[in-house]
Amino acid sequence: MWILFGWHTWWGESGRPYRFKITLTKKGLPDDAGIYIFVQRRFAFFLFPLYIGKAANFKNRLIGHERWWEAWWKRGATERHVLVVKKASDRARIEEDLIRRYQPRMNDILIPRGHNDAPNNARLRFWWKLKRMFRIPFLAR
Repeated sequence: MWILFGWHTWWGESGRPYRFKITLTKKGLPDDAGIYIFVQRRFAFFLFPLYIGKAANFKNRLIGHERWWEAWWKRGATERHVLVVKKASDRARIEEDLIRRYQPRMNDILIPRGHNDAPNNARLRFWWKLKRMFRIPFLAR
């Protein structure tokens, strides 16, 4: 039997995996800081990220979120995925890594504008340059 809810791993552009908890209700939101993704689930197993963001406190940010109505009503979001990350610098890095990989329709600031658009984060930029220098097939998109 396949488990449809619980945990899901999203991979960043850098190749790092991030394990998110799937929440369907307000009670499932932790009081911590971290990264969240509004997700559309199709045919039970296909997940499409619609919006990726960061929050200093999940409950304060996600309850009544200004983009949730658009994601749910217009784009068909079915759930929220949350990843607890304490440090603000790590939250910014992970958010940019995921946005660059998936390029969600509702995000527009951190999406790369072209093939040569390097990441803003220094750590991500280092790995991006290394992949481009050596053209390593298993690390390239």
